[in-house]
Amino acid sequence: MNNIEAGVIKHYGDAQLLSRILKAFEVAGLDRNSLQAADLAPVEAFHTGGKKATQYAIDKMSLNNQQHVLDVGCGIGGTVRHIAKQTACRVTGIDLTPEYIETARTLSELTGFDDRVEFKTGSALDMPFENTGFDAAISLHVAMNIFDRRNLYSEIARVLKPGAIFCLFDMMKKGHHAVRYPVPWAQSAQTSCLNTADETFELLDNAGFYIDEVDDRTDFARDFFKQHISAGREDLPGIHLLMGENAVEKLKNVLWNIENERIVPVQMIARRR
Repeated sequence: MNNIEAGVIKHYGDAQLLSRILKAFEVAGLDRNSLQAADLAPVEAFHTGGKKATQYAIDKMSLNNQQHVLDVGCGIGGTVRHIAKQTACRVTGIDLTPEYIETARTLSELTGFDDRVEFKTGSALDMPFENTGFDAAISLHVAMNIFDRRNLYSEIARVLKPGAIFCLFDMMKKGHHAVRYPVPWAQSAQTSCLNTADETFELLDNAGFYIDEVDDRTDFARDFFKQHISAGREDLPGIHLLMGENAVEKLKNVLWNIENERIVPVQMIARRR
């Protein structure tokens, strides 16, 4: 593990994460022993747009129930469970942060998904999977913490079958002005890596992907962050539970960065050559 990965684990790691999430469900009047998949929606999709963005990405991928899908940087497993529910695919998630994987497994067990999904702790730069083992891959708001993008996209290409779809959704750099921190993915620029859309396009091409679609999601993201900044109580389930004590500041900063054209949310659909 390199120093950057150690910094990412420190940023996201929280030994009390699972207990705080379960406590928030209790405050909301939900019994942990009878949780449904829909109950997890406010907290499990730790990316711009939440479940709406997840569904938008899945719709672009045209998945079917015979496929094995990989979620690179799966967090607490929201996208993995959503794909499994919507498509009946077999889904595997990998994440660098042990607390995320622990939480992902527990929430999947509580909601009855543990027989359809699998989670592994590990680096996206050195994944413990065989070559060409997956039919599709998805990665939502993960690459912003990975400086070695060349290796990242090459590693994803390695585990995908020829012709497999890869959907990524990331914040990307726009212009040359400095980004305001902290933001949800980084406390400072030390663990934040933002490429432009053109740079990402070139890296994917060099890794062995065709690019089918590039989608600027600025308007969608702006509305999402405005809604969450003005949302209610911090003791109830929500993505703020994954952001630490300065969650509101991080949300305000990412909105400021979008509105001031420092960053742009972009979804890309690529296909393995």
